[in-house]
Amino acid sequence: MKIHCFVAAALAAALPMTLAASPAVAQAGSQFSAADFAALPALEAPQLSPSGNKIVGRIAVRGEQFLGIVPIGEGSPSLIPLGENDLLWIRWVNEDWLVAGVGGDAPFGRSGISYITRAVGIKADGSETVPLLTRSRQVGRYADDVIWVANDGTPRVRMSMQRAEYLREPGFWPEVLEFDVSTGRSKLITDGREGIFSWITDGDGDVRVGIGNIDGKYRAIYRDSDRDGFRDIIDRQVAYREQVTKPDLFLADGTVLSLAEGEDGIRRIYRYDLATMALGEPLYGDEAHDILGYRTNADQTKLLGVRYLNEGPEIRWLDEDLAAIQAEVDGKVTGGAATIVSYSNDYGRVLVHVGAADSPGAYFLYDRASGEMPPIAFDNRTIRLAKLNPVSTIRYAARDGLPIEAVLTLPRGRSENLPLIVMPHGGPFVRDYETYDWWAQFLASRGYAVVQPNYRGSSGYGRAFALAGDGEWGRKMQDDLNDAITHLAGEGIADAGRVCIVGGSYGGYAAMRAAQRDSDLYRCAVSFAGVSDMNRMLAHDKRFLGNNFTDWLSEQAPDLSDISPINFVNDIRIPLLLVHGKEDLRLPESQSREMYERMRAAGKDVTYIEQEEGDHGLSREEDRVEFLEALEAFLAEHNPA
Repeated sequence: MKIHCFVAAALAAALPMTLAASPAVAQAGSQFSAADFAALPALEAPQLSPSGNKIVGRIAVRGEQFLGIVPIGEGSPSLIPLGENDLLWIRWVNEDWLVAGVGGDAPFGRSGISYITRAVGIKADGSETVPLLTRSRQVGRYADDVIWVANDGTPRVRMSMQRAEYLREPGFWPEVLEFDVSTGRSKLITDGREGIFSWITDGDGDVRVGIGNIDGKYRAIYRDSDRDGFRDIIDRQVAYREQVTKPDLFLADGTVLSLAEGEDGIRRIYRYDLATMALGEPLYGDEAHDILGYRTNADQTKLLGVRYLNEGPEIRWLDEDLAAIQAEVDGKVTGGAATIVSYSNDYGRVLVHVGAADSPGAYFLYDRASGEMPPIAFDNRTIRLAKLNPVSTIRYAARDGLPIEAVLTLPRGRSENLPLIVMPHGGPFVRDYETYDWWAQFLASRGYAVVQPNYRGSSGYGRAFALAGDGEWGRKMQDDLNDAITHLAGEGIADAGRVCIVGGSYGGYAAMRAAQRDSDLYRCAVSFAGVSDMNRMLAHDKRFLGNNFTDWLSEQAPDLSDISPINFVNDIRIPLLLVHGKEDLRLPESQSREMYERMRAAGKDVTYIEQEEGDHGLSREEDRVEFLEALEAFLAEHNPA
């Protein structure tokens, strides 16, 4: 099988599918530099085309990321610069066309500069891009919601989009249009309906369900096909976070499924009764963890597998062919986990990622006919498949008794009286789990224990755990981080007198908040792209906190000023390192720069690095290296290992 050599270092034919332990050194990985750990993955988020003859994904070239479309066999790869835009997602439409969502700051309406999203058609040879806009080009702030892709080989998609930003303006409620991604031509499928923000289709593209929630007024409408009229199935006030069930997936045999919470607050897949518009019996689920999502065939008419996140990511394949493929690739791998990432429509070719929580891993292309599984690309060109520092899941009780899970990374061969880094995740409605984390592995290679608590309000643990975070930003959510120190010190793993906190995005906010609120517990704090002023952030992007309830913020804190570190710089008594990119389209660099200026004026120990071309996701290798080198030097000075 011939594969185009688009990442030369990753295409060594002799690459083993065995993850090997690092040589005996002071700490596993200490032989690797900050630049080694910071190397961009050669390939990210790859997808096979329907025939299996092309791969699309983010590709790193000389330290920068591109959208790459790579033929398997003859032909040259196409590299499309991302420029100042975020590539939000990408999807094959047919063998010749893709559709992608992009976002960026731009002048918009009366809002001035705002973060907006758009969809674009991309020819598979990279020669043409087609904006997907209405004929009038009048489009709202968010216009990348593709709800259906044609399954007959034609380049058609259906999209939900607003034409206006404000409630009283015509076009505020999203309508559904069908686009030809090769020409940009569109036609109206469904008018906007008052109170409806999201639309759900069946496998044929018929718009079956519309749902919306604004200030607690929930509305859902349903129809049997595009030929029928809608009828209301729900139209009432709902409590904050109250679940309202809806049909999510229409299978070929007539079965309708819903991903919903049970009475215990855990998300499972249920049969859905269209006659009563209510949940039936649960079909797939887990006792303690939410189902995160599911995999379907290209037609969206067959459920192929369900995705869980227990101590690590897991897919349970329901499709016999994919279950057999999983067993086949598992048999080719030693010392790591093989994950099926993408596959051709006939399952003849399969993209597989092989890796582990202590090893970056690599992508392989499995050809079922030949049984060959050659390498495609390393996640890290220098570390390759070396096994670094051990990762495990620990559990402890918060001070109020709430059970907390955390991911713990230790320097290989050491587990007593270690300097500790508390590293809260972003979000905050996400969670950490056992997977390769280049920040954590870098820090462990320098001799630090690293704990990543899934504090209250994190996702994946059911409704009650998520609700426990309401009203606790900067309060009990911070206590959960601090309680990890108490637990690890009590176990003899960490030295409670040698602790720093490091985080990005919401984790960066938590680091600043810890420096201001809990200076007695930490020796230093590091924030990458963190929020210092909640009110100003909300003014920049109303979707920042991702909720349709206008009173939701008051649930997080009676006054956001009270939990904004920028208002309390005089309370900070430890050194703080701030790093932020000027091209961050999610959180403006002013959030860090103004924190720095306020602290400098107060005579505090603060360092600020503003990365001229840096973004929110550290997508440039140069910025990743600069961050890790600054982090290493800062910790060596203030919390040496």
